Amino acid sequence: RVRQVRQVRSGTQVQCGPGVLGYADVQVCRCAEMRWSDSMQRRMLLVAIALSVGSIGAAQSPTLALQLPGLGQPVEIVRDRWGISHIYAQNEADLFFAQGYSAAKDRLFQLELWRRQATGTVAEVLGRRALSRDIGSRLHKFRGDLDAELNHYHPHGKQIIEAFTRGVNAYIAETDKNPSLLPIEFRVLGIKPGPWTPDVVISRHGALTSNVTDEVSFARALKVARVDQVRELLYFQGGEPMFTLDPSIDIKLFPDSVLERYSAFRSAIDFRPADVTLELRAASANLESVASEENPLDIGSNNWVLAGSRTQSTHPLLANDPHRTIASPSLRYWVHLVAPGWNVIGAGEPEIPGVSIGHNEQGAWGLTVFGSDSEDLYVYDTNPANGNEYRYQGAWEAMRVVSDTIPIKGEKPEPVQLKYTRHGPVLLEDRANHKAYALRAAWLEPGGAPYLASLRMDQAKTWQEFRDACSYSRMPAENMIWADRQGSIGWQAVGIQPLRRGWSGLLPVPGDGRFEWSGFLPITDLPHETNPARGFIATANNYLFPNDYQPKEAVHFLWADPYRVSRITEVLGSGRLFSVAEMARLQNDELSLPARALVPLLHDVSLPSGPAARAREALRSWDFVLDKDSVAAGIYEMWQRRVIANVRQRLVPSSIQRLANQLSLKRVIDALYAPDGRFGERPTEARDALLALSLDEAVAELTKRFGDDMQKWTYGQERYHHALIAHPLGAAVNPELRAKLNVGPLPRGGDGSTINATGNNDNQTSGGSFKFVMDTDDWDNSIGMNTPGQSGNPDDAHYRDLFELWARGKYFTAAYTRKKVDGVKESVTTLEPARSSSQR
Repeated sequence: RVRQVRQVRSGTQVQCGPGVLGYADVQVCRCAEMRWSDSMQRRMLLVAIALSVGSIGAAQSPTLALQLPGLGQPVEIVRDRWGISHIYAQNEADLFFAQGYSAAKDRLFQLELWRRQATGTVAEVLGRRALSRDIGSRLHKFRGDLDAELNHYHPHGKQIIEAFTRGVNAYIAETDKNPSLLPIEFRVLGIKPGPWTPDVVISRHGALTSNVTDEVSFARALKVARVDQVRELLYFQGGEPMFTLDPSIDIKLFPDSVLERYSAFRSAIDFRPADVTLELRAASANLESVASEENPLDIGSNNWVLAGSRTQSTHPLLANDPHRTIASPSLRYWVHLVAPGWNVIGAGEPEIPGVSIGHNEQGAWGLTVFGSDSEDLYVYDTNPANGNEYRYQGAWEAMRVVSDTIPIKGEKPEPVQLKYTRHGPVLLEDRANHKAYALRAAWLEPGGAPYLASLRMDQAKTWQEFRDACSYSRMPAENMIWADRQGSIGWQAVGIQPLRRGWSGLLPVPGDGRFEWSGFLPITDLPHETNPARGFIATANNYLFPNDYQPKEAVHFLWADPYRVSRITEVLGSGRLFSVAEMARLQNDELSLPARALVPLLHDVSLPSGPAARAREALRSWDFVLDKDSVAAGIYEMWQRRVIANVRQRLVPSSIQRLANQLSLKRVIDALYAPDGRFGERPTEARDALLALSLDEAVAELTKRFGDDMQKWTYGQERYHHALIAHPLGAAVNPELRAKLNVGPLPRGGDGSTINATGNNDNQTSGGSFKFVMDTDDWDNSIGMNTPGQSGNPDDAHYRDLFELWARGKYFTAAYTRKKVDGVKESVTTLEPARSSSQR
């Protein structure tokens, strides 16, 4: 602007419009070259300055109009400066069409990966190594009444989901006409996006399910260890469940590979250099990837809700930070949906219409994972004369066989047979021993698509309406919390819960008819609470069934360690009055309760003078906060890792150590406070020796990494605790492109047991990528975060712009009212119905 003003003063030719101001909504004019008088120059200078200053608002909101087939009426999409789309439509169908369009524009490659995983077409890109994945995807496909399934999630579910997929396909059609719109990943892989259907939206491959992987791990452990040895390692809550294999199951025949297809279709896609175009390929196929699978012990979340009696404003506050894989693009996708009957803001996943966590005009809600067992592995005897028959209630019963064909890159399509028993998909056949193994999964029942029942929650106005909406939420099992402007707060556990009469579901069972589910528990019979006298509700994947809960058949037994919820309760129960600012501070709290328990055990341990003794002195004066800049936090975290490893070595029989990679930290601390014969003849002395050895090992590792100067042992640094967010293609491409796709690193504090959950490894690969604090007193006072950005396109300014905010625990404004939205807008896009040729 300064340069253009100088041009005006000198009397040279000036082009107004995008060439001067850079905004598409400014009229273009050309001024003929002329010589001006001094007075004219001064007047024009003032005009130019006024235009420049007055257009600052316009600089934040360039406008674009597009004509799209499939729309009924115009839709306005206001994008704010953090990349969030605020969608204003005149009817419901257009609203969700625009949500699908916006999601595809922001996350097209992410949506394409989802579509291929859902449809079992990954081998078309990766070749034969993805065949097992595609078989698994098709094997676990929902095969019921599609219309009934779509309408389970909302009375208009079919219309909403179809409108959403039309919007996705509308943007894909734009990329067909203009391939330059495709993000770089499509060129890297040499592929194009495929069309979306409602089947893709209701696919189950991304659901948080349980617990067939536990059943298989326990069964494999029982092949080499006694029942009591395995059982004492598990942290059961909710009673003493049955933990005995049925005698008809020969554990020696149990195959280690039984979950190969199940695990393959649920795992992240593993791209390799050979999958990408030659000029962008990584030089080595042995590059270490920073991507990781979701660790079941790190999947969780925190949420809490405060009654008005506990807040400074006298109105409820609600906070939520779900913990999932930290990925690029982000798992979470913010959106604001406004149309008659709809005004909801928050986040879900980009492939799902609606908002899973957020608020509307009357209420706010959030979620965390609730303990549930929705899976069982059945073991069958098969007919030696016909392998497609299995024994059920004393007779041979035929499997249902579905023939399919899977495309494979560079090869002919592969014909496959998908087999099903009355209980579900057959995961493995052992023809030699006449056995078959099938999965019964409650998430394959109608209504099992993850998070889609949020569509009903998005329109709830009262606690009772919200509970009614929760009764449709079958997957995943969640703790739903609520706060409304009338002052009510509440909690309702949700999820489809099978009832097992006389067995626990912790181990595989025979499929002969003796171990059947006795229906499902009504969702509103799961634990719930309304307006408790203590003034708050908090959940963090901890044990939440009342001890006298009935029916006992619905109780789950494996839960997260209690440290996060204990710390939340400690703060919220302090008697203070809270604000949005204090909720943000609590979401990023890094005080470690395990450290507060473990460090005192080290105080009286005999240590020779030297580095270990100096390290202990640092811990003695420490405040137990795992701050990224803290030397004591760096010492503690490495010591904790060695303590856990050494306790595991003592407690876990050598025969099953490979199957017990992680122990409950609660179990570790309990064992250290009450050492027994597993530590040796003199348990207390042996415990102390273990603590000293662990400190020596921690100091040796820190010295190896960072040198002898203890002041350089800070916790948050690139070679220690940090966040480097991996793109799925990051390890497969050359260094230049990898730097563009991956995000980070930046230092992190906390660990897997702090409220700010950042995991227990050097690189944070899971935790709270999305956080939201909602203020029922003033929705515009709500704040949020996401990482690394709203966009999934590496060339977009919003691809990584939120990463540093997130890493520092900082928030952006979750603008809600139109006035607030307009105050932070960056651009405006108008979607208009396509005109017919006669109209044109």
